Amino acid sequence: MASGATVVLIVIGVVVVLTILKGIVIVSQAEVRIVERLGKFDRALSAGFHLIVPYIDRVQAILSTKEHILNIPRQPVITKDNVTIQIDGIAFVAVVEAYKAAYNVNNYQVAVLNLALTTLRSEIGSMTLDEILSNREHINAKILIVLDAAGANWGTKVTRIEISDIAVPTEIQEAMSMQMKAEREKRAIELKAEADKVAVIREAEGFKSQQFLKAEAIERMADAEAFQIKAIAKAQQESIEMITAAMHQNTNAAEFLLTKDRIAAFNELAKNPAKDKIVVPYEAVNLIGSLSILGDTLKSALKK
Repeated sequence: MASGATVVLIVIGVVVVLTILKGIVIVSQAEVRIVERLGKFDRALSAGFHLIVPYIDRVQAILSTKEHILNIPRQPVITKDNVTIQIDGIAFVAVVEAYKAAYNVNNYQVAVLNLALTTLRSEIGSMTLDEILSNREHINAKILIVLDAAGANWGTKVTRIEISDIAVPTEIQEAMSMQMKAEREKRAIELKAEADKVAVIREAEGFKSQQFLKAEAIERMADAEAFQIKAIAKAQQESIEMITAAMHQNTNAAEFLLTKDRIAAFNELAKNPAKDKIVVPYEAVNLIGSLSILGDTLKSALKK
């Protein structure tokens, strides 16, 4: 009997220990555990130490609050201009409300992925190929808005979505390459034409400035020459007026000036190294002139 009682006590002790251990829940960091009491949601346990009622409470789901990377598989999509392209991408999603993620959707990852695929097809189908290739950020933003709105009911938050690759058919790539080459050549021709135009304009402006400066210089030289001529004429006029006034005041003034000019002439003549020069006084010249006149008079009388 004693041994049987001991076994019972041991069994009871083990059951008690197991019951106590079953009522202890330790939640890891970045995890959320959904606890149900008798099949009904009771609470969500965050990271740390928690106690639950054994056999009445149970952990129904364990959710991670880390961001999950969802790979959007490559799929064919028809654009607005009827070009079939292959496109894929990735989405980053995290659980923000554990209750909704556990009870409002069967599998939030599959739900987000399928919605991303549907939205991607719809958005790509409303755009042309050129718009898709040049507006990738716009497409990402539109899909993110749709997923974020739907995720609010699923307790999830789509933090980012990126289109990884857009595969264009080979013939379309070749046509695009030819178009880009033509555009580059056209741009080069336009740039050269613009550069030639600017060069011609600058050359014309330079020639215009040069001619303007040249005309301005000629005008200034003409003004200077005119000023010089006026100054000389004014000086000569003043000189003549002064001589005339001096001659009125003194009758010997004219004789003084003539004598001065003769002396200057004799000085220049004396500087001449020629040996066959003859200096005739002024009085002798007058005498020769008088004799010449007398001779002409006599000849005329004899002829008569």
